[in-house]
Amino acid sequence: MDSRGVPALLTPDPINIGYACGHRNMSVYGMLGPSRFLLVIAGGPTIMFEFVGCEHMSTDLSVVDEVRETTTISANSGENYRSRMERFAADVAAECRRHHPDDMRLAIERVDFEFTDALRANGVGLLDATAVMLEARRIKQPAELAAMRVAIERVELAVGDLEANLREGVTENEAWAAFHRDFIARDGEYVVARLFQSGPNTFPYFRESGERAMRSGDLVCLDTDATAYLGYSVDFSRTFLCDAARGTPEQRNLFGLALEQLQHNAALIGPGMSFDDFAAKAWPMPDAYRPYGYYCIAHGVGVAGEHPTVPIAIAGEPYHFPGEFEPNMVMSVESYIGDPVTHQGVKLENQYLVTDTGVELLTAYPLPDSLS
Repeated sequence: MDSRGVPALLTPDPINIGYACGHRNMSVYGMLGPSRFLLVIAGGPTIMFEFVGCEHMSTDLSVVDEVRETTTISANSGENYRSRMERFAADVAAECRRHHPDDMRLAIERVDFEFTDALRANGVGLLDATAVMLEARRIKQPAELAAMRVAIERVELAVGDLEANLREGVTENEAWAAFHRDFIARDGEYVVARLFQSGPNTFPYFRESGERAMRSGDLVCLDTDATAYLGYSVDFSRTFLCDAARGTPEQRNLFGLALEQLQHNAALIGPGMSFDDFAAKAWPMPDAYRPYGYYCIAHGVGVAGEHPTVPIAIAGEPYHFPGEFEPNMVMSVESYIGDPVTHQGVKLENQYLVTDTGVELLTAYPLPDSLS
């Protein structure tokens, strides 16, 4: 906030509230619409506007100076929402005026335009809070990295439980439930997508788990996408073989190509490598698989999938994605090889910590011998 000249910031985003003050409360519910807010004043207090009846959950937070009852500003609250919204806007403006009377600007995100109109009517100038939060989250602090290592360890244990349930006759949803149970039992929070597929559902990618019963010899793809310990995301992918000792030659070839793509691109990452150069030197996807490949090469990971999301370079098209890899960034490198002939696909992904000299592999869950 100081480096960007932001005097105050207001967010209802549950991910950013958790990042800013280390607190979760009904996070998934908070994604449905603004239900609780955090107001951060540069050089001043941090005020939590907590969900009604939950004020006690924020009183012991070391970085929260004051807890107040939130004012619902969603239309879901009924016909009085406009008056409540205007009252809350006046309260926020009063705090901005009290602490920075000569600079009535406020960075804000994830609210309806009517609320921003109400803030402006109270003399508040608006800035973008998302840009501030993404920049703050981009470089991981030592305590964050320690939490991420614990989160990864716990999610890997849950993946092991899922892998053990890959048997003929078990549905995708049943196997997915085993992962979810173990993940939640280890104090995980939620999974942001149901990216779990088997057999013909592995092509094309992005199908979600369903009622299909797995068969012996099926490829099975998993993307964890897990918001885990202390709210830190664990995002790696594996492809397994269901209930069979050895994959077919076609399956092993797809797996080998996906692994080659993953390892080639991960080896390029290091401090000072520009995103443009990274994309230019990325593994060249064979023509037969290019239309079905993953939409990006790599993306940041922290309390969610984060900046930077490095797009693929397309031959003949201009490419400019400013920035470079820096120490203490955490990146997930993506790989997907989908075959339109056999209607099978292989998804692999790992998380890496950018170090002073290269990268450190953070997600070491083993690859299956049956597909090597």
